[in-house]
Amino acid sequence: MLVTEFSTGVVAAPERFALWKETTSRSHMVNRLRSTDCDDFRAKMRALDLGEVQVAALACPHLEIVRTSKLIRQSDPEAYLITYFLRAEGVISLAGGDKALRTGDLVVLDSSRPFRGDVHADPGGWSHVTVQFPRGLLPLPEKTVQHLLAVPISGRRGMGGVFTRWLADLNARADEFTPADIPTLASVTLDLLASVIARCLRADEALRPEARRSALKAQINAFVEQRLADPAMTPQKIADAHHISLRHLQQLLAEDDTSPAAWIRHRRLERCRLDLANPGLHARPIQAIAARWGFTDPARFSRLFRATYGIPPRDYRNLPAPDVRE
Repeated sequence: MLVTEFSTGVVAAPERFALWKETTSRSHMVNRLRSTDCDDFRAKMRALDLGEVQVAALACPHLEIVRTSKLIRQSDPEAYLITYFLRAEGVISLAGGDKALRTGDLVVLDSSRPFRGDVHADPGGWSHVTVQFPRGLLPLPEKTVQHLLAVPISGRRGMGGVFTRWLADLNARADEFTPADIPTLASVTLDLLASVIARCLRADEALRPEARRSALKAQINAFVEQRLADPAMTPQKIADAHHISLRHLQQLLAEDDTSPAAWIRHRRLERCRLDLANPGLHARPIQAIAARWGFTDPARFSRLFRATYGIPPRDYRNLPAPDVRE
């Protein structure tokens, strides 16, 4: 099972904080935890197991996290811990220096370095997403990463934005993945993070060519997904937006046995297919669904849909629910 759900609500209020400490010490590194809400610590976690890479969405109230030299001597996984603040703010301290963190920030920590974090989260949703993995998996020299430990990184724009959207999508789609997806998901996660760190430190040359290529492909993918509704999006505009040639873009997608035009068309058709299978959109005209995802010619859309899925859009919409698979 790739996804594990956990909530402190399974025990009585006085026992919840102790249960949280016990559970997170197994899922993450061992830290000293304190909270102003320890009398009734309402928290939950949704963990996605990608082998050596662990991704977890967490929702919890106030939490102070302290990693001491003593804890490091007792147990050190020699791992990086990356935290993305979804609905939280706080302070992170490393080597005596305090840095403020707010919603939308990323921060990188090292299990071998003492640190202290004090986080206050907004109730009602996931407060942050964490990624933990052995340091040796990141395709960057450790001495390069050390310069960015406990430094707030914006996850609201640029490569930081691409990475945080990827993390949010991993959490939202966690139940869709299979064990066969683990190598790809782990690799893209690490390569995107490495690209974020390298950009922050202007150290792109430290990235392996494979990591740079993977990060660029993920950045292009995010760009396309956000603009599928724009009928004017073309392969040339995608290439121009990423400062590469059309030929380079074609070569990147050829690695996945597709072309830019075919890839855009496939993603648009998939969005249309999902909308047609959605009972909540049954009253929306098929032409409106096609136009929503960039198909301005209804007849062409119908031909493409039938050629791809072997059935006209109207017939697909009318399939019995058990036969509709996302």
